[in-house]
Amino acid sequence: MSSLTEYFTLSNDVQIHKLGFGTWQIPDGDDTYNSVTTALKLGYRHIDTARAYENEASVGRAVRDSGIPRDQIFITTKLPAEVKDYDQARATFEESSSLLDLGHVDLYLIHAPWPWAEQGKDYSEGNIAVWTAMEELYEAGRVRSIGVSNFSVADLESLTASTRIRPQVNQIRWFIGNTQDETTAYCEANDILVEGYSPLATGAILDNPQVRKIAEQYGKTVAQVCIRYLLEKDVLPLPKSTTPSRIAENADVDFVLKPEDVTFLDGLTDTTA
Repeated sequence: MSSLTEYFTLSNDVQIHKLGFGTWQIPDGDDTYNSVTTALKLGYRHIDTARAYENEASVGRAVRDSGIPRDQIFITTKLPAEVKDYDQARATFEESSSLLDLGHVDLYLIHAPWPWAEQGKDYSEGNIAVWTAMEELYEAGRVRSIGVSNFSVADLESLTASTRIRPQVNQIRWFIGNTQDETTAYCEANDILVEGYSPLATGAILDNPQVRKIAEQYGKTVAQVCIRYLLEKDVLPLPKSTTPSRIAENADVDFVLKPEDVTFLDGLTDTTA
């Protein structure tokens, strides 16, 4: 089996491809269209975008033009972090749905528990309001699964205490040396899949000599070891690239890290220095 064709199963029994293709910081237009087209040609079937990325239209066009049946591709998008109002959440979803033009959305996430300009501020009531809208979209079949992003344990507990449906996914920044152990353990205990964005620490980890030493033992690149590490931890990696060779490289992760190497990587802390 290939990591591109294997699945995690969410708490609602929806299957999600174990390896996704991220589109954060890829400009709308040719850059997004070409990178998503390349990823799909190479076998990726899980594409992650967001309203805030402003590239949903190009993601949707690449998927439609690929000729791949819609039900074979898993599409994630996100409600902007600044939206904390029920009516605005419903309207913003309609914008994303129209831009993507792909019918249903496979996974819809709250992008963050607070507006980016107000990190750490308590927006519990707003999160409950928008989650109510997302529950309705889920129950209407407009989205196949719902979740959150950048939520801590406290954020998750606050949300689930006052809502009916538990998030099926929490997408957080996750890479070697930044494994968010408390949040990850909580999610595992509550059947919430952890997705890891920036599995390469936005490129900052690629020059790490300790990870490179491990990679050389396997004849792999640092990027491949980083992505494989997430898979070994049952965290879904979302690597991003616009370079065809790297898009291919990031999917070539069908090897197994030895337990002692995983333990070594567990012990690393400052991997981006």
